[in-house]
Amino acid sequence: MDLLDAAKAQGYAIPGVNIVGSNSINACMEAAKKYGGPIMVTFSKGGGQYIAGKAADNTADAASIAGCIAGAKHVREVAKLYGVPVVLHTDHCQKAWLPWIDGLMAANEEYFAQHGEPLFSSHMLDLSEEPLEENIAICKKYLERMAKIGVLLEFELGVTGGEEDGVDNSGVDSSRLYTQPEEVWYAYEQLSQVPNGAFTCAASFGNVHGVYAPGNVDLQPVILHNSQKFIQEKLGTTDTKPMRFVFHGGSGSSKEDIQYAIEAGVIKMNIDTDTQWAFWDGIRSYEAKYHDYLQGQIGNPEGAEKPNKKYYDPRMPLRAAEESMAARLCQAASDLNCVNVLN
Repeated sequence: MDLLDAAKAQGYAIPGVNIVGSNSINACMEAAKKYGGPIMVTFSKGGGQYIAGKAADNTADAASIAGCIAGAKHVREVAKLYGVPVVLHTDHCQKAWLPWIDGLMAANEEYFAQHGEPLFSSHMLDLSEEPLEENIAICKKYLERMAKIGVLLEFELGVTGGEEDGVDNSGVDSSRLYTQPEEVWYAYEQLSQVPNGAFTCAASFGNVHGVYAPGNVDLQPVILHNSQKFIQEKLGTTDTKPMRFVFHGGSGSSKEDIQYAIEAGVIKMNIDTDTQWAFWDGIRSYEAKYHDYLQGQIGNPEGAEKPNKKYYDPRMPLRAAEESMAARLCQAASDLNCVNVLN
């Protein structure tokens, strides 16, 4: 929580990055070390399953749960070697996927009993497809459990458009892409009733997962400003940003929209599509550079009997992918004012 409050007070947002394995996890920490700020490593249900192995038995979300736990433990073992704070988070969880979160909460409680802190820092519940009252009632129930061990809840109001990792809102009515201040206030009021509860709000302001041609996405971050003002007036407080907001569907957004959203209290922005491309682009560039050395185990421009093992060693293209992804995250951190903020 100190990290999130510092972000709000100092006017920066933390990059929240979807990962799918140790390569993308390490790229996140490498980037954070370079730009001098925190990073949020984000596990999706599908990402957790991929980490466990696509051939693993995923009955009752067993692989999705095990993979997320394994990834979180990987971060805890190696993050100290990078010297940066890492937030461990999970992404969109629909109502039908709640057993996945139940499994992760059980792991949190077990870890807390042993170490005095939870395994994960925070979890997101995306119940935006449900009526507002049901959405917040379920969130409140989970927050009561999370608060006992210091886990933060991220919840969603409205709908983030597009498609990402099994969550497809590409055909949703456009009106649902824009959250109203009254909805944000209702959620704030209800969740604030939970003792020691900590939460962030993913309020929709036209956000869309993926990258689209200019003009196809109409972001309205003024909604966040209006919501903060509405809550401030309801509370009668001097705090101009009482709600901690997060920005979903950040890939492809203009720097101007990002900066305006941060001014409204956004303390984290999700990035997935852009980092996926950066990871692939690193591999693509590596193949293009060494194409003639990757056509067989023996034989390249230096000679018909020259070995190519050092070129097709999987670590080589994967390292190129890590470097490319880390570079893209450094760019994102600059856009988010998250450079050299750990002093």
